[in-house]
Amino acid sequence: MTASDQAGALVLAGRYRLEEIIGRGGMAEVYRALDLKLVRPVAVKLLLDSAGDEVDRARFISEARTLAKLSHSGLVTVLDAGFGPGTAAAATAVGEHERPFLVMELVDGATLGDVMREGPMPLHRLASVGLQIAEALSYVHARGVVHRDVKPGNVLLDAEERVKLADFGIARLVEQHTRHTRPGSAIGTAAYIAPEQVSGKDVSGAADIYALGLVLLEAIKNRREYAGAPAEAALARLQRAPEIPHDLPFGWRDLIARATALEPEQRPTAAELAILLRSQTHDALAAGPRLPPPAPVTGPQVAPGRTSVIDRSGDALARRVTHAASRLRGLRGAGTETWGVVGAFVALVVLLIALALARGGSETAEIPANTPDNLREPLTELHEAVGGQG
Repeated sequence: MTASDQAGALVLAGRYRLEEIIGRGGMAEVYRALDLKLVRPVAVKLLLDSAGDEVDRARFISEARTLAKLSHSGLVTVLDAGFGPGTAAAATAVGEHERPFLVMELVDGATLGDVMREGPMPLHRLASVGLQIAEALSYVHARGVVHRDVKPGNVLLDAEERVKLADFGIARLVEQHTRHTRPGSAIGTAAYIAPEQVSGKDVSGAADIYALGLVLLEAIKNRREYAGAPAEAALARLQRAPEIPHDLPFGWRDLIARATALEPEQRPTAAELAILLRSQTHDALAAGPRLPPPAPVTGPQVAPGRTSVIDRSGDALARRVTHAASRLRGLRGAGTETWGVVGAFVALVVLLIALALARGGSETAEIPANTPDNLREPLTELHEAVGGQG
C-alpha cells in the first residue's frame, strides 16, 4: 500500500476524516470518509491537480455549487466542496499541498462495470438500467450540465438495481480547472468519448448520449466497442461506426445507431432516448398490444378431448393490430407530446378491440388531428383493423 493509500487521520476542512481509498482514476482519488460534524459516512473525491490561483479556486467553487443544486433520484448528490491538503505522495506529484475536493453521498453497491463483467446483460434488464440513466441525463441536461464521462464505472446500482449516476459534472470541474495548465487535453474516458470531444469541438449533452450508446452496446456484446490504447480507442470512432449485432431486435439496433451517430445533431436527446428505452421494457408497446383478459366463457363447454370449431376472426384482428403497432414502433422523430397523444389513441383502440370482440360489433375512434404524416398511415391501419370488425 502506498503513502497515497494510507490517508491516516488526514482531516479536510476540519470536518471530513479520510479513512480508506475506494477508487482512483486519471482525475481524482475517492475516499470513504467520516463527516465528523454530522457523524455520517460520505465519499470524498480529491482531485489530482493543485488548487491554482484565486480565479481557478473561485471557478471551482462556482461549478461545485451548480452541482450541489442538482437533486434527482438517479444522481449521486454533491454535499460540500473545498480545498485541503492532499496525501504526501500526491502533494509531491503536483508540487502543491492544497487540492480541490468534493464531498458526496456514499453509495454502497456495485457498478455497472462490475455487473457487465458477469457476462452479457439480458435486454429487459439493460433497458431498465439504461432508462434510468437517460432520465438522469435528461434532468441535468435541462439544467445546463453535461456529464462528459458517462461510463460503466460511473453507474452505481443498489441491491434493487436502482441507478445512481456518479461524478455528474466532475469532468467539467476538472476541465475548467486544468484548461490553463494542460491546454488541448480532452476530458473523458477514451473508450466512451464522443467524436466531437476527440476533435476538440464544443461539447453538449449529445456527448453523453453517445457515451451511453456505447455503454449499452458494450453490455450487449460483453466487450468494448473501441478498445486499445487511449489514443487508438479515441481515434477509432472517427474511422468507423460501431458494429451493432444484426440479431438484435430492430428497436435496439435503431436506438443504439441513433445514439452513436457521428454528428451530435443526429442523436436523440436524453428525453427522446428515454422514450426509446422505455419502449424496450416489458410494460411498453414494444411487446405488442396487450388485450384485456378474456371474458368468462358463457357458451357451451367442450369436454376434454373433444374437437370443437374455433372462430379465428379474433386471431386475425390481433394479427392486423400487431402488424400496425409494429409499424408505429419503427417510426421515430415525433415529439414527446405527439407520442403521448398517439399512445393514448393506441390505448383507446386496444380498448375498443375488447369491446368489439365482446359485443360482436365495432366502435371506432378518430385519429388525432395533430398526428404527423409519417404516423397517420399506420394509425389508419390500426384504426381500420378495429373498424372493419363490424
